[in-house]
Amino acid sequence: MAGTWAASVSTNSVSARGGFEWWSSMVAEAVIPVSITCERVDSFVGEAASLQLPRTQVSAFRFSPMSARRTPIHIRRADPESYFLFLVHGGPVGLEQRRNNILLRAGDMALFDTSVPLACEFRDGRQPPRLTMIRLPRTAIPLPLGRTDELVATLLPARTGSGALLTSYLTGLRDQAAHCDEAELLRLGSVGFDLATAFLATRLDAASGLPADTRRQVLLARIHAFIDHNLSNPQLTPAHIAAHHHISVRALHQLFRTEASTVAATIRRRRLERCQADLTDPRQRSQSISALAARWGFLVPAEFSRAFRAAHGMTPTEFRHEATRQARTAPGHK
Repeated sequence: MAGTWAASVSTNSVSARGGFEWWSSMVAEAVIPVSITCERVDSFVGEAASLQLPRTQVSAFRFSPMSARRTPIHIRRADPESYFLFLVHGGPVGLEQRRNNILLRAGDMALFDTSVPLACEFRDGRQPPRLTMIRLPRTAIPLPLGRTDELVATLLPARTGSGALLTSYLTGLRDQAAHCDEAELLRLGSVGFDLATAFLATRLDAASGLPADTRRQVLLARIHAFIDHNLSNPQLTPAHIAAHHHISVRALHQLFRTEASTVAATIRRRRLERCQADLTDPRQRSQSISALAARWGFLVPAEFSRAFRAAHGMTPTEFRHEATRQARTAPGHK
């Protein structure tokens, strides 16, 4: 279903002997046709989930060590004419394409082209191979195709700047999508595509040539990430955010004109979401409500109580009591 993560599929739904064959067919349909080999076919396990978004698709995979080859025969069989940008979470991944050969470890990112033969080695490590991938249709990327090809099968630094933003997006999307309505998912899909495009453009020193709307979306994504990382700071204000991003407060408010809420309302909503999570967490029951609120930037208890009641229709104390009651009456509670 578009706009939601597909129910997680895995080899648990088939016999141990049939799991590897099922996985091969699933990869051919969900990603691209490839030939897959594995040393321990009878014990192969894997799981996958996918989120269809406007302009792109994000997929997450976890599986046993294996090898994959895509040949001209596979390409003639099916070619979505896309790039896939992928982030490695688990065991090392070897990628060979366009005469480039690299080894990626957890936290690394790379790009591959569906229209060119490739070879991948998903190796055994401290963790099983695990990836998150975003599909980028070739004709939709506002970058010269010849330049984009320069990045195929090269190690793309992903720990700073736009790479860090894209990493945060890919790792957090599944949790975010579970709480988003359709309008928010539309924005998430657009943001993800723009972040990926800006990331590639930066690697090519072509960021200034990106469409104005793409640059705007990337700046918004940077600002949203900054807000999320600084919610505990009581000085998190529009003026502070604008100064950090070297824009005027007026420009910041103009950026948010197309968002669901203003800058101040966004900060307040996300702080309230963090407080709500803490109030339902049994590990936080010994903490006073005022201490929980202060942790997320609400230094005046009365102001926090008013804001929380306006958002949830009950006081923080009432909300915590109700959450505790529901937890104690839930099936399986001891």
